[in-house]
Amino acid sequence: MNRFLNIPKSLIIFGVPLLLILAMVSLTFSSYFKTHSSFLSTAITLDLLLTVPFIYFLLIRKTSIPKTTVVPFIILGVVLGSFVIPVEHQYYLDLFKTWALPVMELCVLSYVVYNLVKTIKLYKTNKAHSNLDFYSTLKSTCAEILPRPAVIPVVTEIAVFYYGFIHWKKRELKPNEFSYHKNSGTIGLLAALIFLIAIETAAIHLLLIKWSTVAAWILTGLSIYSGIQILGFLKSMTKRPIVVENDKLYLRYGIMNETTISFDNIESIELSMKDIEMNKTTRKLSVLGNLEGHNIIIKLKKEHTLTGLYGVKKPFTLIAFHVDNKQEFKNRIERIYKTKTV
Repeated sequence: MNRFLNIPKSLIIFGVPLLLILAMVSLTFSSYFKTHSSFLSTAITLDLLLTVPFIYFLLIRKTSIPKTTVVPFIILGVVLGSFVIPVEHQYYLDLFKTWALPVMELCVLSYVVYNLVKTIKLYKTNKAHSNLDFYSTLKSTCAEILPRPAVIPVVTEIAVFYYGFIHWKKRELKPNEFSYHKNSGTIGLLAALIFLIAIETAAIHLLLIKWSTVAAWILTGLSIYSGIQILGFLKSMTKRPIVVENDKLYLRYGIMNETTISFDNIESIELSMKDIEMNKTTRKLSVLGNLEGHNIIIKLKKEHTLTGLYGVKKPFTLIAFHVDNKQEFKNRIERIYKTKTV
């Protein structure tokens, strides 16, 4: 009994539905299924589409796991059912695909859009708080309504579009906010990269279309998508400044890299442009690495995590970055918290 109680809750939540699915799939390969395929196909279809998702819902209803994670189990049931159930016995499965699945997708989409609208309103209402911005609010909102693996990819794509095409208003810096793009040259480099992509895409499209129209437009579409992403990354740098607030330092490099450091974890802060040796615990805030210079070096007491594009996490104890007003940045941190400087 004690051994059962020691089983991790997450293992029960995901293990029970997956075991049920595995049992039903295994049943379709048995000789008994071949003898009673009509009846068992209907039963397995209902179990895959209704019973398993409902059991999963009961297991997560009192947890912090988003209820929308039921949807992947339903989709998994549809996919598996399409493979393991004989085509002649897929009547109810086809019925579900035709009527229930589109309605379900529409409901999920409506739910996501509704919460995103709430996110934007919340952001506008609370934007007086400098550490709260659209990207941060979007992440916390999507974490409540989407499966964890889907949160960062979805947030990144939405943020790229938002910063690239919607958010054009100039952001006025507050006394505790610091820009990092004006003197670094990164904006010019990314803008030049977009220009080069446009020129090369046009040239390659004209050459490739003589061989294959489909391939030419696929390559052009991918290039346009890459250009849109770079534009979103570029503009996010001007909208997401570094923030010093209360006892925390919010380091941001657009939506490409970010971390939040507590002042009590800062061992030293140094104004320096000296080269640093990159290793597993030494990082640059800039995604360009050594291609972009730095004028601030912060050393931590304990290892921390830098979160990059699509949720990629990297540990560090020393981080270097560029701040346009470096002296005021250092002074502000020292005024709030007496950090031992190097």
